[in-house]
Amino acid sequence: MKILVGYKRVVDYNVRIQVKPDSSGVVTEGVKLSPNPFDEIALEEALRLREKGIASEVVVATIAPADAQAHLRNGLAMGANRAIHVVTDEVVQPLTAARILLKLIEKEQPGLVLLGKQAIDDDANQTGQMLAALWDRPQATFASEIVVDGQVARVTREVDAGLETIEIDLPAVVTTDLRLNEPRFIKLPDIMKAKSKPLETIALADLGVEAAAGLTASHYAAPAKRSKGVMVKDVAELVAALKAKGLV
Repeated sequence: MKILVGYKRVVDYNVRIQVKPDSSGVVTEGVKLSPNPFDEIALEEALRLREKGIASEVVVATIAPADAQAHLRNGLAMGANRAIHVVTDEVVQPLTAARILLKLIEKEQPGLVLLGKQAIDDDANQTGQMLAALWDRPQATFASEIVVDGQVARVTREVDAGLETIEIDLPAVVTTDLRLNEPRFIKLPDIMKAKSKPLETIALADLGVEAAAGLTASHYAAPAKRSKGVMVKDVAELVAALKAKGLV
């Protein structure tokens, strides 16, 4: 079985986001870019399935500008067999990303597609669900455990009430949650090996998908600064202060 893994590049989670002076977006020039943490979990799970003999090949795919090849080499260094880079300078929203991934599915015919449940740059949590709908295949979101048995996957999902286990027929789309696994560290020999692994580049126009923006952001603003805390002597003073602010 072949596994296709979505592997998005985002601003590193340790970077403090700054809004541009003209409020047209956030500053991305010169900041550290890293793999989306949820996508690293998806890739780790794909590698573990391959190590168990369930999968024979793991393919990572990203949709990004031409300078994202180092990002894909990171996925190859983790252990992916090969990579696909859909090249575009356009901002890709979830529905467009799903349409692009569908084209890659038609080309690669994977038995399982693993995506992070969301990307930490937009927190949309939409691409996996949209892709399953477009592909007309089952989906299991927010996975904290995946067990593949033949043409069936048993997925434990994290839901508001606790955990839910469902069975889905393969091929299918599964999105990964934080508690699914701990991604492995990349070793220097693996970085060197990644340089010789196949990396295919495809222009977005060649897939016949338009990067049309369904949503347009008109304004960006930084969160309001928190006010300083106030020390109180006892519970009565705390309640009085909360009442004065209209909070109780």
